[in-house]
Amino acid sequence: MSKNNITVPEAKAALDKFKMQAASEVGVTLNQSGYNGDLTARQAGSIGGQMVKKMIESYENSIKNQR
Repeated sequence: MSKNNITVPEAKAALDKFKMQAASEVGVTLNQSGYNGDLTARQAGSIGGQMVKKMIESYENSIKNQR
């Protein structure tokens, strides 16, 4: 069973698009088919790291805009 279940299934398309954008930003090419088991741990980590960086940046901007 997969550990990375999506909490809001309606968000799957947006999350996939976000992942593709993050991969592009760090120079990693992802397969559109969904299987990317040929990625190195470094490549996968860089994609995840970029996604987290963007999420934190977005949250910080939302806090800044609330003030």
